[in-house]
Amino acid sequence: MKKFIYCLLTAGCLIAAGSATAQEKDMVTLQQHYDADKGSLLRFYRIENSPERRERLKTFHSDYLQQLGRINFDQLATGERVEYVLFKMKLQEEIRQLDVEAAEYNKVAGWFPEADKIYAAEKLRRRGVKQDAQALAATLRDMAAALQEKARQLPAAKGLDIYQLRRGVSTARGLWTAIHSIYDFYNGYDPLFTWWVPAPYKKLDSVLKSYAVLWEQQAKALPGVKDDGSGIVGFPIGKDELVRQLQQEMIPYTPEELIEIANKEFAFCDAEMLKASQEMGFGKDWHKAMEKVKNTYVPAGEQPDAIMKIYDESMAFLREKNLITIPPLAEETWRMIMMTPERQLVNPFFTGGEVLSISYPTDDMEEGDKLMSMRGNNPHFSRATVHHELFAGHALEQFMNNRYKSYRNFDTPFWVEGWSLYWEMLLWDQRFPRSPEDRIGMLFWRMHRCARILFSLNYHLGKWTPQQCIDFLVERVGHERANAAGEVRRSFKGDYSPLYQVAYMIGGLQFMALKKELVDSGKMTYQQYHDAVMKENSLPVEMVRAILTNQQLGKDFRTSWRFYKL
Repeated sequence: MKKFIYCLLTAGCLIAAGSATAQEKDMVTLQQHYDADKGSLLRFYRIENSPERRERLKTFHSDYLQQLGRINFDQLATGERVEYVLFKMKLQEEIRQLDVEAAEYNKVAGWFPEADKIYAAEKLRRRGVKQDAQALAATLRDMAAALQEKARQLPAAKGLDIYQLRRGVSTARGLWTAIHSIYDFYNGYDPLFTWWVPAPYKKLDSVLKSYAVLWEQQAKALPGVKDDGSGIVGFPIGKDELVRQLQQEMIPYTPEELIEIANKEFAFCDAEMLKASQEMGFGKDWHKAMEKVKNTYVPAGEQPDAIMKIYDESMAFLREKNLITIPPLAEETWRMIMMTPERQLVNPFFTGGEVLSISYPTDDMEEGDKLMSMRGNNPHFSRATVHHELFAGHALEQFMNNRYKSYRNFDTPFWVEGWSLYWEMLLWDQRFPRSPEDRIGMLFWRMHRCARILFSLNYHLGKWTPQQCIDFLVERVGHERANAAGEVRRSFKGDYSPLYQVAYMIGGLQFMALKKELVDSGKMTYQQYHDAVMKENSLPVEMVRAILTNQQLGKDFRTSWRFYKL
């Protein structure tokens, strides 16, 4: 037993404490140098969509792929094999995305006359080369006039798809960044530049801003992308792309199978919700029970105290059960801020990490929005997620990721959000909720995680509109309507990957399956399991499993772990 645990915590007994093989050093150094080199390149080649930047990054990633290929895979320990497989996948995906960018850019390049001259001027600026100010002024004037003509033609253009239109938006913005970079460097310092350039620069600055907006409007006007009345505009990516991204995240299930999993988990929530509703005296009308729970909100100004009280109870529970090791410095250094009204439009509930951002009304919010925010952040709802946002969820994740194997930069929401959601599920099983009201609070969130799978996949499969997603959250989960709109807006406005909302429940179920394999079987204690996960950094959960069970991975490993029985 002790030997097994020691093996798990030392990546398969292949690396003795305090030492490292030369091969391990090769893998670690390669990843560290990659991150540093990529940062240097991105800071130097700043202009998005410029051919120069794209070609340099493709060469860079291809070079690292060759370096990786020179490592002797057969001599690697389990953890290093995981890094090899994931690093190879990451490099190949970066190259694929650059090829996609090139193809899309080539389709829209004709809509940006004189762009090559702007890119060339920005290249000279990086080394402080003196510009031909009169010629540059002429280029800016010519480009402004040419773009105004293109702007008149764009609404009637045929054959531009959503990806090309979005590339047009980002190309316009990249060119805007380039002319700003040039102008800010020379203006006021170079007399000839200051004489010739300001007027045509201001004209092109205005034209590029308007041109970017026009491309954005064209994208929003495409069939299937238009606002359905919800005010939320996104773009469904379709089944093929969902499947490709699932494979990239090492989730060997189809979208339809994930929907089946969500419905199965929803059925559990429904049954437990009815039990809690009956205990509260509302029979099968759980919506009335939910209303009572929502109306337990604390008065304005008292939410930080309420959160702190729940935090103290949660920490005491973790210690009493010996569930995980939490470093004292991690406890010492987390802190609170209040969320702005603007951010609450897309984050209606508090968020966490080292900084806990509290979502609660401010004096300038509309009265109806104030009430919905207070009801949606009541103590029983918050009790369900304080450990998700702080310990042993996001705050501990961030703390440990900065200290253990920080060179493993394979961030995946199935680990980041899955781990935090796992704690909601585990604490339910450990009887953290004390009352039926507490259970309703936890079930609200668990239902919400199921709903996220359902509405996001159905949307991207082209079956639901944003408004249908909002209605589903209100009717099926019990959301306040403004909060439901915020959740859907956050999901589809483009800041999150299409699979992000899927990752909460699915990642949590992966960690639960691994817990059953290692803890329920008696091979590890809860504390050993949880501490071991926290020291491997963010990886696809299947790869965490490979390390903790010392699997001998093949060089061309492909996802195969069916962690949930249908």
